[in-house]
Amino acid sequence: MTDRPAWAASAVRRHQAALIPLALVPLIAALGRTWRLVSEGANAFERLAASGQPPIIAVWHGRLLPGILFWRDRGIVVIISENFDGEWIARVLARFGFAAARGSSSRGAVKALVGLKRALAEGRATAVTPDGPRGPAEQAQAGVIWLAKATGRAILPFHIEASAAWTLPSWDRAMIPKPFARVAMAVGPPFLVAPDVDDAGLEQRRLDLEVELRRLRGRALDLLVQPAAGRL
Repeated sequence: MTDRPAWAASAVRRHQAALIPLALVPLIAALGRTWRLVSEGANAFERLAASGQPPIIAVWHGRLLPGILFWRDRGIVVIISENFDGEWIARVLARFGFAAARGSSSRGAVKALVGLKRALAEGRATAVTPDGPRGPAEQAQAGVIWLAKATGRAILPFHIEASAAWTLPSWDRAMIPKPFARVAMAVGPPFLVAPDVDDAGLEQRRLDLEVELRRLRGRALDLLVQPAAGRL
């Protein structure tokens, strides 16, 4: 018996998993260098990390790409599926300084959450998409709330908007900011889940997280009208 995924038995798939990152990483990096960044609240990450309590950063699945470039090179651990797409995505993220906790939305979900819990215990920040990996879009699932309760770590929610962007026809309506777009990121205050909260309280905090992410969407849109503060 082996843990080797089924796709890895195909030589074609193995080559694709190696080649896709070689093409995508330079393109993503080049695109990101053209963006003009406006941000608010991002220093909360450094404050939490410096206190020995690296956070769980959280963003909707459709805002992953610009988030990857902003949070690069911090060793943040991300849940990534164990399938073929997850493999090449993991390799792309590794080039941007992320690590992976492998698991899917089905049987691998518990494994991945345990991996994130272990990473937090080791003093590493983690990242989740509360609505991922399959949606519904912008509806938080319970996993991130459970993780915050189990570890005592703060969730650090953020949202990103752009002055000009492509929207993909995917379930998450993924946004790719266009070249030279203004890209605004709004980071909220630390979002805590009490360790003794009951099931009803967990559900309320799940709903609270959705409300906070909607608030941050509005704040990111407001930030777009301000002058750009720098570049990614």
